[in-house]
Amino acid sequence: MVSIKKRCHSLLPTSLALLILACSENNVSHLKAELVLHNGAIYTVDAQRSWVAALAIANGRILYVGNNAGAEKLITDKTRVIDLHGKMVLPGFHDSHVHPVSGGIELGQCNLNGLATRQEIFDKVREYAAQNPNKAWIVGGGWDLPIFPNANPTKEQLDALVPDRPAYLTAADGHSAWVNSKALQIAGITKDTPDPSEGRIERDAKTGEPSGTLREIATDLVSKHLPELSPEDYLQGARAGLALANRFGITSLQEASAHEKILEAYLELDRCGELTARVLAAQYVDPKQDTAQIATLAQRRDKYHGQNLHATAAKIFADGVIESHTAALLEPYVDRPNDRGIPNWEPEKLTRVAIALDQAGFQIHTHAIGDRAIRMTLDALAAAQQANGKRDARHHIAHLELIDPNDIPRFRQLEVVATFQALWAYADPYITELTEPVLGAQRSRWLYPIASVAQTGATLAGGSDWSVSSMNPLDAIQVAITRRGLEDTTGKVWIEEELIDLPTMLAAYTINGAFVNHQEKNTGSLEVGKAADVIVLDRNLFEIPAHEIHRAKVLLTLLEGREVYRDGNFK
Repeated sequence: MVSIKKRCHSLLPTSLALLILACSENNVSHLKAELVLHNGAIYTVDAQRSWVAALAIANGRILYVGNNAGAEKLITDKTRVIDLHGKMVLPGFHDSHVHPVSGGIELGQCNLNGLATRQEIFDKVREYAAQNPNKAWIVGGGWDLPIFPNANPTKEQLDALVPDRPAYLTAADGHSAWVNSKALQIAGITKDTPDPSEGRIERDAKTGEPSGTLREIATDLVSKHLPELSPEDYLQGARAGLALANRFGITSLQEASAHEKILEAYLELDRCGELTARVLAAQYVDPKQDTAQIATLAQRRDKYHGQNLHATAAKIFADGVIESHTAALLEPYVDRPNDRGIPNWEPEKLTRVAIALDQAGFQIHTHAIGDRAIRMTLDALAAAQQANGKRDARHHIAHLELIDPNDIPRFRQLEVVATFQALWAYADPYITELTEPVLGAQRSRWLYPIASVAQTGATLAGGSDWSVSSMNPLDAIQVAITRRGLEDTTGKVWIEEELIDLPTMLAAYTINGAFVNHQEKNTGSLEVGKAADVIVLDRNLFEIPAHEIHRAKVLLTLLEGREVYRDGNFK
């Protein structure tokens, strides 16, 4: 592990918590505030969804929540006072499904995120290769599937951009990779190479030769040959990802797939007081292994444990994605009558592993896109509950793109949290070109059924899946309540029945996110005694048109009262 030369200190003390918990608006006069925010529109997200004008902070905890007059009693000549001038205050956001370390690493590689055309991608790859002549491989990613016909860029295209060395570029969704001829040669992939059981090598329809795009586990055939990243690479990636999270007001997150090197980076930052968000890490569960791997996961759970780091969740990838026909469906794809996708697990094995993980005390965090994968996962979690008895597990399923309506009530019945990536719930090219045509109208009605799940009383949480898409919670919140693109103010609402309201989505990104991480007694709402995880926005989200929510900016982010982000213009 890379050492940090400066001495590590804990920067987030939590003493006085029990004393503060006993405080109320009427009996805090004997305590004094270190920081007071007043004259604000403070949405507490408490059980009553209260609004107040002021809050006070001492020693990393919330000392007072109430009116301006009450806060003024706690001010001394040493108190820092911020006049909000009506600005909005919220609890810090919680991202329940995100990849900060791998996404942060990607920022320093050949970063193709956000590029809109093939030519932009080609120009970026060519430029990066020219600027990095000493790199043995060109590595990066972020290209959007709809940009290429059939989501299938070719080796010939990449050969023209990187002719002198191997290249490996992952898709934005992380389920495909684009490689050139040299990479295929190094991996020994030819027309005679069989598809792995949980993946696919895309091939030229006439020759059978690999075309240059690999799906799911097939990407490992090449990725295992990539140059190994150093511990410092992981540390730099973690710092970059966390800095972006703080900029968007995120103070807690669930790392959606952690192997040991990612855990080492988080622990190193935690030891040195540089872990600027509460991190609950979901350790990757290998579908090639069985229950024997759980002992190793448990050992890591004990080892990678710190003040703001816990590795108590286990991540299962149940299937792939619809766009590349790797999501597991109950009925075949419209354009492939014999193809129901690629589940990563046999149902019996998934159930066996889920029971064992649950028995070992892990929270199970599952990627499930297709309706068959979602049903398999719910069945496995039901079996775990029956085998081990009901406990406060808070298992959750992420993505939930296509849910069979018969399975929607099961989230509430099984107490499984539904973690949606709501930013994807509008009619973009992923939906109109690669999803609806292969599902048909009847199934497409049940794409991202956020409101239908909420109406059952199930718990909703929000996540970004960054770097797959924007980490900004405000982007996802806006799309969830408009079902339109961020810049679309008057277009048709996509699946209007699934529109949801602003309070529900704010809860998904605050108190419900805290609930997912077993932290709701400490954070997720602005209440006396809780951690001072606080953000300031430049405008009140309840007073602006819904299509302007994504334009709101976080001005200040506090983690236990410590400033981890401040906009340069906010005084």
